[in-house]
Amino acid sequence: MDFLRNSFQLLILFLIIFTFPVSAKGFKNPRLGAFSRTATHHEPKIFNPATASQDFRFFFYSQRLDHFNYKPESCSTFQQRYVINSKYWGGANSSAPIFAFLGEETDLDYDLSIIGFLTDNASRFKALLVYIEHRFYGKSIPFGYSSEEAMKNASIRGFFNSAQAIADYAAILIHVKKTLLAKDSPIIVIGGSYGGLLAAWFRLKYPHIALGALASSAPILYFDDIAPRAGYYSVVTKDFKETSESCYETIRKSWSEIDKVASKPDGLSILSEKFKTCSKLKRSFDLKDYLDSMYAEAAQYNEPPIYPLTILCGAIDGAAEGADILGQLFAGVVAYKGNKSCYDMDQYNDPTDRWRWQMCSELVIPIGHEKNDSMFQPAPFNLSSFTKECKSLFGVQPQPHWIATYYGCHDIKLILHRFASNIIFSNGLRDPHSSGGVLENISDSVVAISTVNGSHCLDILPAKTSDPEWLTLQRKNEVETIEGWISNYYSDLEEFSDQNQA
Repeated sequence: MDFLRNSFQLLILFLIIFTFPVSAKGFKNPRLGAFSRTATHHEPKIFNPATASQDFRFFFYSQRLDHFNYKPESCSTFQQRYVINSKYWGGANSSAPIFAFLGEETDLDYDLSIIGFLTDNASRFKALLVYIEHRFYGKSIPFGYSSEEAMKNASIRGFFNSAQAIADYAAILIHVKKTLLAKDSPIIVIGGSYGGLLAAWFRLKYPHIALGALASSAPILYFDDIAPRAGYYSVVTKDFKETSESCYETIRKSWSEIDKVASKPDGLSILSEKFKTCSKLKRSFDLKDYLDSMYAEAAQYNEPPIYPLTILCGAIDGAAEGADILGQLFAGVVAYKGNKSCYDMDQYNDPTDRWRWQMCSELVIPIGHEKNDSMFQPAPFNLSSFTKECKSLFGVQPQPHWIATYYGCHDIKLILHRFASNIIFSNGLRDPHSSGGVLENISDSVVAISTVNGSHCLDILPAKTSDPEWLTLQRKNEVETIEGWISNYYSDLEEFSDQNQA
């Protein structure tokens, strides 16, 4: 597992989960996902079921296509993948707990390679580990379709949403408990980024199934304009400023320089040559969008011990003597991405459109480049342009208020203070997505555990001996909080069992 963790740090590997153009001319929304989806130096090492430890057993569950309607097609089923690791489980007779990782917007094999919180703590809790793949990802696409085929089928993709996903998780977890005769084993659900949202929502919607939830880097306040639209890029800007004021200034000034060069008769050829693009640029926006995504990614996944943001800014600041602004930027690209024969300007584009569909239908996240205190060119989120793009892609009208309506986001402290329990919202404050996270305790058992220097989903990645003390302490607080939930559950279980016997 240390090897996998070290590989992750070298690669800055998202699940996450998350790119989407705000409009035909707008920048992408930054991705969610527990890890970066773009390899920085060489291809990521992905969990291979064929060579995996025998501790991991793979299963498929015949999942209902539609949990909420009773039309004939609703009863159709598809095969949904899940994995069980029972190596450390104390067994049903001792009511030993179950840790369930709720898959996000990626193939489950990525999660098995990167997520370490479950395996790191299984022995301590004597826990059964369950990992469930999200519908429409990996090998859990209905009816054996490819992702492209599924997303082109309007009838099928209509069953692709978060409510159906967490209902899937509920069905599989009930099935696992029934199969293993583990009626009294408490379940703790765990997720990161979009998966963190699902974990928190699962606890709220299915408290009879999950005793508690660890929601890592879950920007639950993004929706319905609850969090500031400028929040994400304000944190990115702050991260760059704190890393290097000169790097920040170089990037801030670079956008107009790119526009200036692009305006020349052969400007796009010059830019293509300077940045070694794999194909000639057709517009300067593609270069700016690529750089924008790279800067956001470097800030979001700026984890120890590599600190890729420091590497990127170090290269920009330390470019060869006499280098112009564009030369400085390219030095940063090479340092961050590795020395390549060419750089693909489409690297951050998702060809399958699955996350685009989720954002177009219900997960409307209004992140934009605002004017105030940003190193980026202004590009505010525009709902009208977003809606036009979604209709063009999928023929669907986005529902920007639905998440807040269905799960509840407004006045979250007031509402959840008495209604909810047993949820950890963990964040690293250098993660730009923390701008949409819960950063203060809501109650004694709905708690925020944050670190000043943490990055996206860092707490649920595999622990290692070189981790800084603040990260070790964050994980320790999370583990002790979960231990408290389980201890209280066992006390309640014993008390009510005695009452029933009496």
